[in-house]
Amino acid sequence: MADYTTIDNPELYFQVKAYTGTDASPQAFTLDGDENMQPDLVWIKNRGYANKNVLFDSVRGVNKSLTSDSTAAEVDQNSDGGYVSAFGSDGFTLTEGSSSDNDTNDDRYTYVAWCWKESATAGFDIVIRTGNGSAGTVSHNLSAVPRFIMTKCRSAVEQWIVQHGSLGATKHLILDSTAAESTAGNRWNDTTPTTSVYSIGTDADVNGNTETFVDYVFAEKQGFSKFGSYTGNGNANGTFIYTGFRPAWVMIKSSSSTESWVIFDNKREGYNPQNDFLRADTTGVEANTTADIDLLSNGFKNTSAGSGHDNDSGQTYIYAAFAEAPFVNSNGVPCNAR
Repeated sequence: MADYTTIDNPELYFQVKAYTGTDASPQAFTLDGDENMQPDLVWIKNRGYANKNVLFDSVRGVNKSLTSDSTAAEVDQNSDGGYVSAFGSDGFTLTEGSSSDNDTNDDRYTYVAWCWKESATAGFDIVIRTGNGSAGTVSHNLSAVPRFIMTKCRSAVEQWIVQHGSLGATKHLILDSTAAESTAGNRWNDTTPTTSVYSIGTDADVNGNTETFVDYVFAEKQGFSKFGSYTGNGNANGTFIYTGFRPAWVMIKSSSSTESWVIFDNKREGYNPQNDFLRADTTGVEANTTADIDLLSNGFKNTSAGSGHDNDSGQTYIYAAFAEAPFVNSNGVPCNAR
């Protein structure tokens, strides 16, 4: 029997937590999956109020946040809108900041937290480094070729720079911007990653001298993660994208036009059409207009005609997706549709 997936239970490495704020401080939140998972990256977004996307990870340490919709340097969220104060054995703890808890746990709002576990098995590495201004390579621990890298300068105001395998190492996208793909050799040094290193150029966004950086580095794992591209058809019977799993999380960006990064998940709606999306590049609230997808047992399908976010005719889109369940597990047992 052939293996259809390298990971039978994606809940060990990725989970989505939708929750209502409590205003309690500290407040522990437990993930909803059947398996315990200690997250290493927690990305939180207020769904009903225009607050920033805040990212916390266990390598940089508790209370240190970065914002996907901003070029801002890393901040001590203790003096801002609330923060992750502990990465628990099956969830995370939130503590109110000195100014508010709007970003993470205000009882007037609902939130979503997207949670990843750092693991070579799941193809995820968090890399901390100091720039030197000279082109070179950075080691990673994945023993596989990265297909998706998000880089942010922690110590200075710089853009988030994204490498995606479908674009190649000569091009990049900007997570905090709607801009289309750009070509610049001083970002990824025009060099494709290998199973042990990825390359960086001289640009301050990725390698400013003496500045500190964090890189979120992902390799593709069959049945768990997929980083690909597709062409929109502008039709309500939209493009179907095969991933090899039932997605729990999908982020889509037009690489050929100026559109937002839109994020869908399996918890905020929990049924098809999965039409409520959040944006990585803006503080905007949850929206459900002109960007509908169905999350299926083996991929996702666009269901909006002419949606610039994900299905304009002839436009090229890149995506990153993580699994709720593999389409077929290693024992040959298929998963169900939603």
